Amino acid sequence: MTGVRLAPEFRATSTVVTATGALTLATYPRLRDGVLKFATDAPGCLIADIRGLDVEDAKLLSVFSTIAMRISDWPGVSFSLVSDRADHRAGLKEQVIDRFVAVHPDVAAAEEARDRAPRRRAVRQLAPSPLASGVARRFVGEVCAEWAVPGYVEDAQLVVTELVENAVRHTGSSPRLRLELRRGVFSVAVSDDDPRPAVLLERLGVAEPGLGLRLVAQTARTWGCSRSWGGGKVVWAVLARHAG
Repeated sequence: MTGVRLAPEFRATSTVVTATGALTLATYPRLRDGVLKFATDAPGCLIADIRGLDVEDAKLLSVFSTIAMRISDWPGVSFSLVSDRADHRAGLKEQVIDRFVAVHPDVAAAEEARDRAPRRRAVRQLAPSPLASGVARRFVGEVCAEWAVPGYVEDAQLVVTELVENAVRHTGSSPRLRLELRRGVFSVAVSDDDPRPAVLLERLGVAEPGLGLRLVAQTARTWGCSRSWGGGKVVWAVLARHAG
């Protein structure tokens, strides 16, 4: 086998990605980026079934700790591996990866052990219009009121304005706004159909639209841009915990 193939299965509470082929230095990026794309829409648990994956060098198994670290902030879903192969188990232990990524013998065991912390999610499809950011701000206010987290309203509205305006202005697609609350962590994500990485521009004057990268970076605890399995991208921001 010379390549890596990824086959997703979208379940109610998890996304299972079955990886087959050969993990080599050449296929490492494809495996990493492919699994990360599926993480963007995972409902709460991402499982990589690697029983059909041959590993050229045990050091390459570090790809799974990289994936786990990348998705820990956003989308904040749990990540685990499935393998009953002795060579995988030995390599994961040798590289100390099994301390950071749980390994289960089958998918059923991985789903049973998943993090069951409740996750609240609200989604709004927006029109590619100059009015979209205003609609998004009202939606944020309504959702924060429903979830009883008024302390996040101002920060979330600041961030969502920039992300939505950026999507409308630079992609021409209909932005999809997603708000999530899990373990007291509030996140904002805006997806579009354009795979090009987002570039958040500084606002040079008060009359210019957009809040600018500096304000987004100062407001959010962390933010980033991720490719999605559907072919576009998601620009996301995780807000700092708000007292009360």
